[in-house]
Amino acid sequence: MIKIKASPSRLLIALGASLLLTAGIARAEDGVLRVGIITDMSGQYADGNGTGSVVAAQMAAEEIGNTVAGRKIEIISADHQNKPDVAAGIVRSWIDTKGVDVIAEGVNSAVALAIQTVTRERKKLFLISGSGSSDLTGKQCSPTSVQWTYDTYASSNATAKAVVARGGTPWFFLTADYAFGQALERDASKAVTASGGKVLGAVRHPFDTADFSSFLLQAQSSGAKILALANAGSDFRNAVAQADEFNIRESMQVVALQVTLTDVPALGLQHAHDLLFTDSFYWDRTPETRTFAQEFFKRHGAMPTAYQAGVNSALRHYFKAVAATNSVDSETVIAQMRKTPVNDFFAQGGVVRADGRMVHDMYLMRIKKPEESKGKWDLYEYLATVPGDQAFRPLNEGGCPYLAKSQ
Repeated sequence: MIKIKASPSRLLIALGASLLLTAGIARAEDGVLRVGIITDMSGQYADGNGTGSVVAAQMAAEEIGNTVAGRKIEIISADHQNKPDVAAGIVRSWIDTKGVDVIAEGVNSAVALAIQTVTRERKKLFLISGSGSSDLTGKQCSPTSVQWTYDTYASSNATAKAVVARGGTPWFFLTADYAFGQALERDASKAVTASGGKVLGAVRHPFDTADFSSFLLQAQSSGAKILALANAGSDFRNAVAQADEFNIRESMQVVALQVTLTDVPALGLQHAHDLLFTDSFYWDRTPETRTFAQEFFKRHGAMPTAYQAGVNSALRHYFKAVAATNSVDSETVIAQMRKTPVNDFFAQGGVVRADGRMVHDMYLMRIKKPEESKGKWDLYEYLATVPGDQAFRPLNEGGCPYLAKSQ
């Protein structure tokens, strides 16, 4: 018989893996359902996501008594610092050593794509609210993810069609050079050309840019009539404010492809007024949205953004599925989520599709002029509803690879 002697280092690695597995099993059986909220707590998305997303998650847990299917709900949170590697490391650790059952939020599309790789490998649910890249339900989809709040296709599709229908063409894009901005430009460009408009070009700026002067000058000299902002957060705010410094609106209409509620007071209506955009939620749209928003405001001191409202709605639906199945197994729970329509303050008749897209109505909005606003959070005018089946990309056009394999 040949005896193989394991090295001390290999024994330590094996022991460590065994301890991690044992710890994960123990935590999975300790009667606690753990929710991990991973978001931007300190960067340019902190106001629109951040601690407000944690508050929204806590509200969802409290609404069902902080217990579901005999398990106490525990919410933990972390700041991913807008770094994909940091986010992936945190989520991997949560799942492997803390027994986290579901991950939620995930603002920043590059970050969300990194998280989704981990949750796909670990077969854990990822409820995406703050990240918009349509690739999350397209070529990089996952059978255990649901993109809840919006995506770049829906945000750009209705806006582009509405602007072109009003004679707004040709277009030039000012694009944040990372996954979200690139997807927003791509999806909006398709919508513009499909509606009979033209795209003359684009310029891409680094994430978290302070000086947009050179980019705006390129846009101004392009000959385009529409300046489309394919960015978000402080990049969006800086671009709009500096566009006014360069008198861009004298020759071009500025179109926002993604607006976060908290950006508008920070920017000021004197700069943001009359921008058209598409969103999934506005706090003052219905009695139900107002009820949720007023409770959120008591806790957080600001009205909820669409992303924060989406965190609450997604977790509500998840908790209902856990209760209905008496299980936290990802495949079991997500199957129940797909079978059950979403009917709450956020969406009516929403459907979780097989590719992970939650399909719901979107809303075309206009930002009010200063003289139209009655208070700090009285910011949007509702213009039209875009039915979900018209707002979101058709299932057969996304290129989701696991769907193709299952067919």
